[in-house]
Amino acid sequence: MRRVDAAIAVVVRGGRILICQRKSQDTFGGYWEFPGGKCEAGETLEQCLQRELREEVDITARILNRLSVISHNYPHVQLTLHPFLCEHLAGDPKLIECQAALWIDPGELPKYQFPPANESLLREVAQRLSQLSRAPAPGDAP
Repeated sequence: MRRVDAAIAVVVRGGRILICQRKSQDTFGGYWEFPGGKCEAGETLEQCLQRELREEVDITARILNRLSVISHNYPHVQLTLHPFLCEHLAGDPKLIECQAALWIDPGELPKYQFPPANESLLREVAQRLSQLSRAPAPGDAP
C-alpha cells in the first residue's frame, strides 16, 4: 500500500479558521478540508506546509504549534497527517486547488463534511481553539 505524509495547516485569523472545499473531480470531491498536501522528497514538514499554502490558496502563515499526528488507512493509501496550528500572516485565499474557501468559527466545523481521516483532528481543533479564546490577553487582569 502506498504511504503518504501530508502537512496540514489549521490557519487562524481573527478567531476564525480557514477551510477549503475539494474540487468535485478530486478524491472526496465536495468535502471540506484544511489546506495542505503531500510532502515532496527532501522537504521538511514545515517547508511542505508553506509551499502547499502558496500553491493551494496563495496565503502565508506562521506555524504556532504542532497538533497530534494522525494515521489513517484508506483502501488505496496509508495516510499520515501532520497538522499545524498556524496564524494567518498575509493574502486572501485564492481558489487555486479548491472550489471554495471559507473563514468559519471553530464551532461551525461539525456543519461541514470532512474526509474520515480528519475526525480526531476536528475534535482537537475545536478543543484547542476554545482554550485559546478563553485565554486572557497579555496585560489583562486575572
